[in-house]
Amino acid sequence: MNEWLKVITMFLTCVDTTLALFALMVFPLLLECTTTCQTINQSDYVEGPVKLTPVVVQGPGEAYSECITLRVWMKAHDICKTPKIEILSRTTQTFWPVVKKGKKKNKCINAPIPAQNGISCVKRKDYSPSSHLWEFKYDCIKAEAERVVSVTYSTASTPYTVNYTVPDPVPEFELSVNRSSKSVTVTVQLGKKVHTMWCYRNTYGACMGDSSSSQITIDPSKSPSAVLNLSYLLPCVCVQVYYTYTDARRKLKCPFLKESLSEVGDVWRSSEVTLYETGLTWSSLCPASNMNVSAALCWKQRDHLCIPVLNSTLEEKDGDGSHLIFDTSAVDKHPDMCVQFSLQGSHNITCPFQADVPSWEVDIGLSKKSVFVSLTSAVSAEFSSQLCVVSEDGCSPLGPVHTLRLEGKPAEMKINMPADSLVQKPCVQVWQSDPALHGKRILCWDYTHHRRGMYAFAALILVVVFASLGVFIYRLTRSGAAGWLYVQKPVLLVCSSEQSAHVSAVCALASLLQGELNATVHTALWAQSSQSGTGTRTGVADLGPLPWLYGQWESVRRAEGKVLIIWSHEATTSYEKWKTKRENTDKKEEYKKGGEDCDEEDWYQQREPSSVIAPMFAGALACLQGALQQSKGQGVAIVYFQGLGHSRDIPKAFREVPRYCLPQDFRGLIQELGGIKRRTNTQGQLKTHCWPRVLAKVQSIWLARQLAHRLQTLLPQTAGRGRRAQRRSVASSKRKISDKKPGELERSLAANGASPEAAHEREPLHGSRLRAEEL
Repeated sequence: MNEWLKVITMFLTCVDTTLALFALMVFPLLLECTTTCQTINQSDYVEGPVKLTPVVVQGPGEAYSECITLRVWMKAHDICKTPKIEILSRTTQTFWPVVKKGKKKNKCINAPIPAQNGISCVKRKDYSPSSHLWEFKYDCIKAEAERVVSVTYSTASTPYTVNYTVPDPVPEFELSVNRSSKSVTVTVQLGKKVHTMWCYRNTYGACMGDSSSSQITIDPSKSPSAVLNLSYLLPCVCVQVYYTYTDARRKLKCPFLKESLSEVGDVWRSSEVTLYETGLTWSSLCPASNMNVSAALCWKQRDHLCIPVLNSTLEEKDGDGSHLIFDTSAVDKHPDMCVQFSLQGSHNITCPFQADVPSWEVDIGLSKKSVFVSLTSAVSAEFSSQLCVVSEDGCSPLGPVHTLRLEGKPAEMKINMPADSLVQKPCVQVWQSDPALHGKRILCWDYTHHRRGMYAFAALILVVVFASLGVFIYRLTRSGAAGWLYVQKPVLLVCSSEQSAHVSAVCALASLLQGELNATVHTALWAQSSQSGTGTRTGVADLGPLPWLYGQWESVRRAEGKVLIIWSHEATTSYEKWKTKRENTDKKEEYKKGGEDCDEEDWYQQREPSSVIAPMFAGALACLQGALQQSKGQGVAIVYFQGLGHSRDIPKAFREVPRYCLPQDFRGLIQELGGIKRRTNTQGQLKTHCWPRVLAKVQSIWLARQLAHRLQTLLPQTAGRGRRAQRRSVASSKRKISDKKPGELERSLAANGASPEAAHEREPLHGSRLRAEEL
């Protein structure tokens, strides 16, 4: 039993070995190209005995390649003459088609051929010499891009040759440039994926990128465009697009090559200067030979200022085209001697001699009429110096050239300055003349150094003058009525609301006008009761609200003074009621003792007898309307306090009347009252002088701002109390005027914000500042 197992095992092993050997022999044959030769119908014949048919077989990660199928058509009499087919590609292959012998006698006698290259041609069953051809097919010839495949078919007659070059395709694309963002948009046609990137094209035609140039893949099925961001806009910047397979040929387009150079700054930023012992090289990312760059010397005076040296252009040597080489063997190598590169009117300055030690030194000294030039040299040489005037183009020579020779010891030369040269503020240029060195050192003086003391003294005087003027104006402002400003004509203030905030604000305004500007102020809050020296009583309580108002209105108008109607939120409602009442009243009588512009009003009689502000405001409205109808409203102005009124509260019927918002329009109100005037001279001197007018103007500005600030500090306090008493009438704190004695009326008004001392009218009130602030 075991012996049988051993036999079976040996048999299986032999079978496996045989199959493995068979596979090793057959598999390479399968990988090779197939060659056939047989008869075909003559209808399949194409003109020309040889035809090459290419097919792309390039796989992922491989270079572009094609599989070329070869077909050769032979006639019956040609195949009997032993034709020769020669394929020339990477290698050379030769084939001799031979008719295979069958059972029948073969009439075609072939010449002897090599056995390894002979191809047996097989006849088809329906073979007929008159209607069939012999076809030799070789599938396939594999060739890479740009490879040439040549096939020669030779018979007894003339040979026939066909050549085919494997192409290396490139994609088609378009470019769109955006100079402002320094970018290029690449757009490709629909098809396979491609790669794109930008690069710099050098002198030899190669295009090389840098670290900022990265490859971008474009898939046309998703988006046919991509944006490339450029580092610099240079003429040699190009864009290349190529397929994604290995070693694909790249198509190049350079959008800036034929355009004029617009970004010269990019040329300087991308350039580099290298210093050697006898010269320096200027190189850029683009071929330097394609740019008209010149180099000349300049002397660095201070930061960001390099004075060009006249006639100091550096000589250019022959280079390789990629760099510009300039000769510096005979240049005065000083740390402040720089090189100025120029291109299309733009300049770039570099100082390459910072590490060099100069062979000679120079210093200058300045006196009243001459210049002293001190020289020190480590070698024997001759030096020259000359005055010059600095400009944008360089230092223009001025006067003769002075020469001095040094033999290793310090020396000094003297240059006399012309009389008119100080106006031009000249400098001195010094250079080594023998042996000659390129470059001139330009030394200038600080002309302002000698005048700093004078400038400091002048500045001190100006500070003292302005300080004295400020103190003077301050004292004038603090002096109040003793200053340059005062209101000459009387002022009548009319309230429009009984709210405590409004009443307090009117009192504050009256106090400021009277205390600071020495104005004669008339207001019912200060004239409740009074008695003249003759025993005549002229107060509000004596005459009544309307008679007192009409009398004051007429008196102020005759004196060419101003009537200020203080508007408020409540004034709008009062005006509407007064307007309605006036329209519904048919009978109107003219008040005999009042002004000719005012009409008697009985509307106030329907209110409480203790009310003073309401009837006076109604009477003021009647007087104002009458004055406007007779074109006599120039002496009236409307005033409202910020936070206690608004311009929109004033009716449109009074749009022609001047209006002021306090405290921001306080200076304009002073001008309206005629307060920007100077006191007249009692000795008969002239009233208008230059300095007093200037001081009056300055004081008016100062005083207006000061008074506005004081009024601003008063308004928040009164406004706060007014909001807390918004719904509480102040009429209950007053008593009926007809039933009150003068003393009782004074105490009642004191509760509404008026001072007890102001119960009797005193016009004008020449009180002190403290008195005004108490009011």
